Amino acid sequence: MVSPSPERREELLATAAEVFAEQGYKATTVRKIADAAGMLAGSLYYHFDSKESMLEEILRTFLDELWGGYDSVLASELGPRETLEALVTESFREIDRHRAAVAIYQKEHRQLVAQERFAFLAESQRRFEKAWLSTLERGVGERVFRADLDVRLTYRFVRDTVWVAASWYQPGGQHSPEEIARQYLSMVLEGIALRT
Repeated sequence: MVSPSPERREELLATAAEVFAEQGYKATTVRKIADAAGMLAGSLYYHFDSKESMLEEILRTFLDELWGGYDSVLASELGPRETLEALVTESFREIDRHRAAVAIYQKEHRQLVAQERFAFLAESQRRFEKAWLSTLERGVGERVFRADLDVRLTYRFVRDTVWVAASWYQPGGQHSPEEIARQYLSMVLEGIALRT
């Protein structure tokens, strides 16, 4: 038996991600994914054993890439403002690369994390929160950000306004991820940068 090509798996996962993002995890069936991929439902099982395994691979791929970028930023010993800028830019790049996966994560995280198979989502969320909060706290401590800044509220604001972009962003659109990050940062940082 010939193994399916990695390219075909990627195509099928991209199709599945779009269907999950559009219809929701519970409403999505293997048949719906197969129909969107132009194949019989039984043929999809040649590539994946279940819709759960497809969703797990979609989310793990997205989070592995996200953390690859975030870990590079966090290891580069930038100042807090530059770290925040780099994290926001990396986030928009991930939305560009994995828009559907981000949308799935946004919509389904709470329900999925209760399943043992998706426990990795909770760990990623803890790491994510720690990275952002520590950057903001460092910025306040180093007097780069305002002393009266509520770091937890700021974290939630930045997190939500960055990631909700997956609901409207279209890869290949008028603005690059870097340009959107630049525009976004110019709005956010004027509100949290130390006034001189």
